[in-house]
Formats: sequence, C-alpha cells, structure tokens
Amino acid sequence: MAATARVSGTFERATVALSVIVPAHNNPEQLDACLTALRASHFRDFEIIVVDDCSTVNVRSDAERHGARYVRTPRNLGPAGARNLAADLAQGEVLVFVDSDVCPAPNALPRMAAHFQLDPELAGVFGSYDAHPTARNFLSQFKNLMHHYVHQVSSENACSFWAGCGAMRKSDFLEAGGFDATAFPRPSIEDIELGYRVIRSGKRILLDKQIQGRHLKRWNLRNLLHADIFCRAVPWTRLIRQTGNLPRDLNLGYSARICTLLVGLLMVALMLLPLTAMGADWLPKARVIAAAIAVIAATLVLLNRRMYGWFLQRRGLGFTVGVALFHWLYFLYSGIVFVICSVIYRPTAAQGSAANVTATAAGARD
Repeated sequence: MAATARVSGTFERATVALSVIVPAHNNPEQLDACLTALRASHFRDFEIIVVDDCSTVNVRSDAERHGARYVRTPRNLGPAGARNLAADLAQGEVLVFVDSDVCPAPNALPRMAAHFQLDPELAGVFGSYDAHPTARNFLSQFKNLMHHYVHQVSSENACSFWAGCGAMRKSDFLEAGGFDATAFPRPSIEDIELGYRVIRSGKRILLDKQIQGRHLKRWNLRNLLHADIFCRAVPWTRLIRQTGNLPRDLNLGYSARICTLLVGLLMVALMLLPLTAMGADWLPKARVIAAAIAVIAATLVLLNRRMYGWFLQRRGLGFTVGVALFHWLYFLYSGIVFVICSVIYRPTAAQGSAANVTATAAGARD
C-alpha cells in the first residue's frame, strides 16, 4: 500500500520502457478509440504493438495511423496466443496488456511505469474499468460497473492478474511461460491463470485502483451469460479444482460463497411455494415458506448492502433493484456451474500434489 501511495508523486519521472500490446479482432472502431486513448497518455516512453488475430476487416491502417507496430497472427490464436506473439517482439522491459475495447486513462501508463520503477521486485500491476461505461443499456452498465466496484473494494495485494488493463515485467512474464494459449484458445481466464502461476512462484502482483480504463463493450443477455458461464465460470472452476486454490478475494470471498448458498435455498423455497397449495392445510405451510423467502432475501440484501448502497447512490432505486436481481441470478448459475464442474473435473494425483503446494503458498501469504 505504501508503494501505491508514493506513485502519485513519482509517476511523471518514471523512466521504465513500456511495450503496450493490444490484441484485436474485427473491431476497428473500438481499436481506434483505444489507440487514441493510448496516444493521449501522460507517459511517452512506450511502443504500441497491435496484434491482428486474423481479422476479416482492415485493422492494419488503423494501427499504423496511430504509429503502432502491426503484427498479424498466422492463424486465429485467441488473445492469449496473440499476446504471446507480441511479447516475443516487444522491446520494452515491461509488457502492458490492453484490450482493444478498453480506453486507458491518461495516467494509466505512467502509474504502471512508476510502480515497476519504485519496486524492482514487483512482477505485475493491473487496474479496473472506470465508473463510466459507454454503452447505456442496463446490462452493459450493470456488468461494467460491477467489475469496477469489485476491483475497487478488493485487496491491493492481488491474488491473480487482469489483462484488460494490466502490466507485467517481461522477464517475469517469460519466466512464467506467458499465457497458456493451448488451454485458452478463446477469450477466457488466461490472465487469471497466468497470475496464479506468477504468484505461486513467489512473485507479487499489485492492484492499483487508480489505474482505470473505460470499457466500450455493449453487453446483452446472450453474450453476458455466455461469457460468465463458458468463458469464466467453467474454466475457473476447472482451474480451482486442478490447483486446489480458491482465493478469498475479488468475487470469490466468503460473503460471495454464502450468497451463492442462500440463492440456492431461495430457489428451492420458491419452487416449494406453489406445492403447498396441493394440501388441505396449505396456508400454514405457505406462510412458513414465504417467511423463509423473506428472511433469505433480506439476508442477501444485508450481506451486499455496501455494494447495493454504492449503486443506489449512483443509479437510483430502480437500477439498484435490477442490479440485485441480476446479482442473485449470477450467484445462481455460477453456483450450479461450480457444483457440476467440481464433479466433472476431479484433480489427478499430480494435480493434487500441485494443489498441496498451492495451498501451502496461499497459507504463507495470508
């Protein structure tokens, strides 16, 4: 925390060379906005490498117009493989990863550089989305603001890594083996998995809450559920089962686990309520179940009062009610996926041994 506090007074004097890596695929308008934001940075000593992951539209002209180095992948590699390709070509001592639909704030790069200059032992640093997503529909506001809130209230001593707007020392990145492009050929949790490996090796990753970027993505119900379930919940559960490491930060804290259980009980109670009408003495049973539903809902609100209060101040009551309902839905499908995948992905003996090492290292950090 002390290092984070010192950054504000020293970032303008940082002399660390940065290589900004931006993987892109068929999103020229978002890429143009991202590169424009990078060129508006308060920092100057950096190169930009745009990795075109086999786009079917013209990405090269946008990249070169902003003075970026253009690289095209030989085949569709996904963001993990695209970033690895650019990392091999990067000249800077620090690799900065920025998604092409994220516009970093002007102070993002200088704060990253300052962290690495202040702390030679630091392996990585990342930030969060800002509180002003561009898409105005409810799901886009909900999803992006939730990401912002979770990162803003999490510990600065990070338990993983985020490549949406994050940086890692190139030597540490290469020593860790980079992103696992084989396990993650599509956008997924390749950055989280990399962070686990780096931290497991004894290195430190920092969450700097003042490093922020504006997210340009528009979310709808279909791509939100697909991303949450198939790109995050399923591979994250598999990773937890393989490593035995269940972090107590970000959205995996004890409160989130209790909420997942409560939402499961809430759904059971809601399904039981109509069945009470089948008996002659249905009214007393219905009252008991209705009381249980009310208690569970009140407990969920109480456990998440800080977050719901944050939304209430910024978006009003109607929006906050919608946030609560979608938040509970998130707990429901995430819990179901976790249970199913925990049964499917049983760790092997070798993975169990690795899990013991991971658990020991996690215990030493706590």
